[in-house]
Amino acid sequence: MTPFLKTAIKAAEAAQVVIQKYYTGDFEIEIKPDETPVTIADVETEKTIKKIILDAFPDHGFFGEETGKVNEDAEYNWLIDPIDGTKSFVRGYPFFSTQIALMHKGELILGVSNSPEFKEMAYAEKGYGAWLNGEKITVSNVDTLRKSTLSLGNIASIAAKPQWQNVGELVSSVNRIRGYGDFYHYHLLASGKIELILESDVNILDIAALAVIVREAGGIFTDLLGEKLTLDTVSVLASNNKEMHTKVLQDISYR
Repeated sequence: MTPFLKTAIKAAEAAQVVIQKYYTGDFEIEIKPDETPVTIADVETEKTIKKIILDAFPDHGFFGEETGKVNEDAEYNWLIDPIDGTKSFVRGYPFFSTQIALMHKGELILGVSNSPEFKEMAYAEKGYGAWLNGEKITVSNVDTLRKSTLSLGNIASIAAKPQWQNVGELVSSVNRIRGYGDFYHYHLLASGKIELILESDVNILDIAALAVIVREAGGIFTDLLGEKLTLDTVSVLASNNKEMHTKVLQDISYR
């Protein structure tokens, strides 16, 4: 592991301690301007991550879901969602995780995705493959929609668009449909257990680390226009196969 990855894993492990202190506990819930919840657990977890990372790399930038940006013009920038899936967290079910990614000159190069309740830590660094709980993982070799499993997430905005009919046709053409959501369907894709993920209404902090993990496992990760991820990305198409990925983009015609 490089010093970057060692530090990211250390931060994720420290974050888990904070999260588990609060999970299923009694805490106040505030609603942010975007109508999403935030708790003391989110804030304390991010502060813990921030201290570990900036102590190790004081010249790096930091962009956190709860505490905002520090030194955003730096060559290296960390993208953090301390509890991705706060809605799940506050209702006491386990679909939440800590997301830690590193961007270098606009390119995502490292990702750690840790789920305390699932006991799954996935991580990857550009050029070094993807790993889950210390075991190397790769996407499946399924290469047809007819044999594929598709997982959908955050699709409310798509449902309001003309392309919703196209998504319906996609649903009818695959083998299985699921809605695992949040971090979990990306772990499944990178581990070769499903083949396609379609999401809208996402934030780059939700998906940055997961994009690196999927790519290093051999998968494809773009937005629904087929474009590479940026800080402004709000949708995802992730898959195990380039040809199938291209076909889905064409069939959905999201533009």
